[in-house]
Amino acid sequence: MLLPEALHLALDGPLAELAQHGYARLGRVLSDAGLAALRERAEDLMLGRVSYPGLFFQPDATTGRYEDAPLGLGWQGPSLDYRKLEKLELDPSFREWLQNPLFERIARAQIQDGVVLYRAILFNKGANAGSDIPWHQDGGSLWGLSREPELQIWTALDDAPEGGGCLELIPGSHHAGLVTPLGGVIPRQALAAGAAERAVAVPARAGEALLIHNHVWHRSGRNRPGQRRLAFSACYMSASTRCLRKRRAPREFFRVFD
Repeated sequence: MLLPEALHLALDGPLAELAQHGYARLGRVLSDAGLAALRERAEDLMLGRVSYPGLFFQPDATTGRYEDAPLGLGWQGPSLDYRKLEKLELDPSFREWLQNPLFERIARAQIQDGVVLYRAILFNKGANAGSDIPWHQDGGSLWGLSREPELQIWTALDDAPEGGGCLELIPGSHHAGLVTPLGGVIPRQALAAGAAERAVAVPARAGEALLIHNHVWHRSGRNRPGQRRLAFSACYMSASTRCLRKRRAPREFFRVFD
């Protein structure tokens, strides 16, 4: 799936940008064949043509409002309007992509003591334009971990143009750490301080990948009606990270690259 020229991509520049700005572009890394395979598998999963026990589904809000997206419903029958599919490490095609040699080099450069996967997730903004995703950070006690992950690799499976569902980020916002211990959505009072005025749009073409620090403030708007926006994200972390949840048995994390 990896483009041959991406196999030995120089990493000093992107890793320095990730450290400074909280994100970095890798450019086009996914081949046409890989794109076709992952798009087809995404549709297979949403339409129920392929299924795995334990796969997580979240339907999208019909209103376009993030807060209206239903929780806890899971699979609701064949639909191309699921907002989120998680635990994609269960699928051989997505597992192959998240373990490709380029991503291994990046993860091992950032994480020194073995690498596990917090999540492998498909974000879908369907042809009906999907939902607005508010400013947020990916971490905090909401995630229930003994230490904070700091590396996500996000791959565009469809074009994500400016004004059409692309990521927006606030460069350098990760340096201040979490806004709240809980993490997740940024409170309104923090946004009122004017930080969002420094936001930059990061449009991407299908097959491009981005490095994202978990604590950088980011969001995405609705896509253009009739133009789906699929993206796949893998969050890597240290193998020494423990799950702290109490209500259920602690999670065991999938070890990658071994």
